[in-house]
Amino acid sequence: MKLGLLSAILENWNYSQIVDLCEAIGYEALEVACWPKGKSSRRYAGVTHLDVDVLSEAETEAKIQYACSKNIEISALGYYPNAMSVNQEERELAVAHIKSLIHAAGETGVGMVNTFIGRDKYKTVEENLTLYKEIWSPIVEMAEKENVKIAIENCPMLFSSDEWPGGNNLASTPAIWNEMFRIIDSDKLGLNYDPSHCVILDMDYLKPLYQFKEKIFHVHLKDTHIMKEELDQYGRLSYPLNYMSTKIPGLGDIDWAAFSSALYDIGYNGCVCVEMEDRAFEQNEEMICKGLNVAYRNMRQYF
Repeated sequence: MKLGLLSAILENWNYSQIVDLCEAIGYEALEVACWPKGKSSRRYAGVTHLDVDVLSEAETEAKIQYACSKNIEISALGYYPNAMSVNQEERELAVAHIKSLIHAAGETGVGMVNTFIGRDKYKTVEENLTLYKEIWSPIVEMAEKENVKIAIENCPMLFSSDEWPGGNNLASTPAIWNEMFRIIDSDKLGLNYDPSHCVILDMDYLKPLYQFKEKIFHVHLKDTHIMKEELDQYGRLSYPLNYMSTKIPGLGDIDWAAFSSALYDIGYNGCVCVEMEDRAFEQNEEMICKGLNVAYRNMRQYF
């Protein structure tokens, strides 16, 4: 396994600066944020460190090679929109850009795109699964032709009032994953697994690693702290931000020794990338860098 980070937290840094920071800290992999320019205002989204819509294939390849020259693997191109949005314009933009990233990942040899399935939050689960088949079958077919893996993150995208009802990502539970992989049976479709989302949903975060070991393509290292007093006041059916806070890995509720042990058990040998979303370390760039160093030291003992 290679320990890396997701670049989205360094919104104001350019690609080369982030690669250099990875080298300086010791990170061995980098998931590059690849949103289309200016197309999202959601926190931790809309960040573009590789703009595949502007860069030529040669320019993109040169940037990938710069990371390689520092012994840093580009683990994936990351873009997390709602490709099943009720808003048709939003849906079409997301699908088109996912396809652009699949092509770029195939041409450069990166070989992986990390994203969300998405969700029409006004439809039932069953209706969303039908929509998923319609929208994602041609996307996965393209990935198969380009020899690119699609790794779906298991975040419910159900944190605040604007994401209710239903949330913006269907693929948050093992029951849904079973249906996803039954409906579209492809060795190019798998999971970008983040244990913190299981904690939020009060689910076991180790069992799915064993159950879906062949589908774990990529891993995010992010922690969560459940504030019990607030949970007792608000309950699980309230907005999760009322009772949880996202933390640097090692500073929350996850048992990382047990988690890493499970990854070794299943023979996972991909990248494990820190996804930093901890407001205690976001006052300025100095604190962000400190957070990335803390996360590295916390996780280096396991990976």
